[in-house]
Amino acid sequence: MAKTIGAFFSLYLATLILLLSSGLFNTYLGLRLTAESVSEVWVGAMIASYYLGLVLGARFGHRLIIQVGHIRAYAACGAITTISILVMIMVHDLWFWLASRFIAGLSMVCLFVAIESWLNEQTENASRGTVFAFYMVATGLGTVFGQLTLGLFPDLDYQPLVFAAICCVLSLLPITLTRRMHPALQVPAPLAVRYYLARVPLSLTVLFIAGLLNGAFYGLAPVYGLQQGMDNHQVGMFLAASLAAGLICQWPIGWLADRVSRVTLIRLGALILVVLGVPLWGWLQFSYLALVGFAVVLGVVQFTLYPMGTSFANDHVEPERRVGLSALLYMVYGVGACLGPLAAGLLMRVWGGGMYFVFVSACSAVLVIVIREQRVKGDHVSPDAPTQFVPMADTLQNAHVMAVLDPRVDIERDISHDPIPEEDIALPDPAGAGPEAAIDPEAATGSGANLDHAPASAGEQQDDGDKGQGDAAQVRPAKLFPE
Repeated sequence: MAKTIGAFFSLYLATLILLLSSGLFNTYLGLRLTAESVSEVWVGAMIASYYLGLVLGARFGHRLIIQVGHIRAYAACGAITTISILVMIMVHDLWFWLASRFIAGLSMVCLFVAIESWLNEQTENASRGTVFAFYMVATGLGTVFGQLTLGLFPDLDYQPLVFAAICCVLSLLPITLTRRMHPALQVPAPLAVRYYLARVPLSLTVLFIAGLLNGAFYGLAPVYGLQQGMDNHQVGMFLAASLAAGLICQWPIGWLADRVSRVTLIRLGALILVVLGVPLWGWLQFSYLALVGFAVVLGVVQFTLYPMGTSFANDHVEPERRVGLSALLYMVYGVGACLGPLAAGLLMRVWGGGMYFVFVSACSAVLVIVIREQRVKGDHVSPDAPTQFVPMADTLQNAHVMAVLDPRVDIERDISHDPIPEEDIALPDPAGAGPEAAIDPEAATGSGANLDHAPASAGEQQDDGDKGQGDAAQVRPAKLFPE
C-alpha cells in the first residue's frame, strides 16, 4: 500500500489539490450569486455549463495529449482553468461567467484525462484496485476539503476565486516536476449505444437519475442552505457532511451490495430519499444540526447510487466490453448532471427553496417505480457476475479514461472497439410485450450474490433495439448583478 501511494504520490496530490479548487469554487459560485439575488435558474445554469464542458471535453483532451504529451497538455489546461477563474474577478457579467464555466469544464476534464490515463498506463492489473481506491479517496477528500475551506472566507468577495486559482496553479507542480516517464495514451472506446441500451436499460436509468441528483446537489444545495438561514461557513459544513458520509459509506455499502440483491438495495435507497425529502419540502422548520443530520443520510444514499448502478450494469455485460460500457455510463451520468441543476433551479425560482427536496423526492420516486425485481429477466448474465462492487467518486471527471482504472475491467482483452455481432444485439419482443409483461418468478426473490439459485436477479430486462453505434462522448459584497 505504501509503495503504491509513493509510486503515484504526485498524481494523487495533484488530484486532491484540483478537487479542492473545484469543490470550493462550485459552492462559492452558488453562494455568491444567491447573495446577489440572482435567480436560481442562473445558479443551476452555471453548474450545468461546467458539467457540459466536462462531458464534451474528453475527446479534445485525448487529442491534445497525443499532440503535445501529458505534461505539456496538463500545464496548458491548468493555465486555461486558472485564467477562466481569474477573469471572473474582472468581468461581472452573467453570460460571460456562463461561458467561463463551460471553458473551465473543458480544461478541467483535460487535466483529469492526463492524470487518469497516466495512472492507467503505469498500473498493473494486480494493483489496479488499490490504485483506483486511493484515486477515489483523493478526489473525495479534495471535494470535502473544498467545502470546509469556505470557512476561511466569511466575505463573498474575490478572495475565494484567488484561492481557487492558486490551488489550480499549485496542482501543476507535482505533475511538471515529476520524474516519472511519459505514458502512452489509451484510445477512448466507441459507444455502441443501442447495444448497451438493450442490455442494461435499468442501470442507465439509475445512472441518469444519479446524475440529476448529484448535479443539482452541487449547484443548488448551497442555495437551499442559505435560504434556511445558514451562514457561509455552515453551508460549507452542511455540504461537507453529506460528501464525507457518501465517501466513507462507499465501503460498507459495497460490502452489502456484493452479498444481497443490488436491485433491492437501489430501490431501498431511492425509497429512503423519497421519505427523507418529504419533511424538507418547506412546511417544517429544522435546526442547523437537524439539517446536517438530513445531509448525512442524503450523502450515504445519494452518492452510492452511481457505484451501485455501475456494478449492476457490469453484472450484465461481458467482461470484454466493459470499457465501452463504462464510457456510456459516464456519459449518461453527465447528461443527467447537466439537466439536474437546471430543472431544480427552475423549480426553486418559481416555488421556493423547499422545491430542492421536492426535486430529490421526485427523482427518487422514479427509481422506486422503475427499478423492480420483476423487471429483471436474467437473459444477459455475465459469467463473472456478481462483479465486485468498486467505490467510485461522483465528481464526473471524464467519460472515457477512469473506466479502465476499474479493477473489474481487463483492458488487455477488452474488445469494446470491435463491431457488435448481430446475434448479440437484442431483438424486439415478438409478442410486443413491455418490460413488465415477462416476469421471471425467480427474480422477485433472487439475490445478485448467488447466481446458482437466483439467475434472474443478475441480468436486466431486454429492451427493443437494433444494431447501432455512436461516439462517446455574514458580510455581503457590493452588488454586481441587477436583481
